[in-house]
Amino acid sequence: MSIPKKTILPQEVVSKMLNYAMDKAKELDIQICVAILDDGGNLAGYIKMDGAQLIPSQLAQNKAYTAVGFGIPTADWYPIIKDTPSLLHGLVHADRMTIFGGGCPIYIEEQLVGGIGVSGGTADQDAECAQAALLAIEELEMSTP
Repeated sequence: MSIPKKTILPQEVVSKMLNYAMDKAKELDIQICVAILDDGGNLAGYIKMDGAQLIPSQLAQNKAYTAVGFGIPTADWYPIIKDTPSLLHGLVHADRMTIFGGGCPIYIEEQLVGGIGVSGGTADQDAECAQAALLAIEELEMSTP
């Protein structure tokens, strides 16, 4: 019997992801908070840009938590639950559950290793910043032999 190897989210990549998200926010002229969680829901990286508001700090962490908890982007939730009233009105009351854009799961070599949450702009802008951060994962995978 062999013990499976676990892929982790390297701290070097977390740092790059934070910077990529902030670079996109600067391009969009918004101030954001960015949270990155590992696959256990532990905070791996966080940054609040100068001028970012208070509430987006918690929203970013909740978006990351939702994304890693289910392995799908937070923006995908509303279309899934909108036609089922019990889910639409019940699921959103689950602790830390977020159903609007800005949270994305982080996969490395098809393994769920974490989640990123961005808040401070519109849901679309937050999602754009999260997607920009995921480019660090693509770079990692392209550089790995």
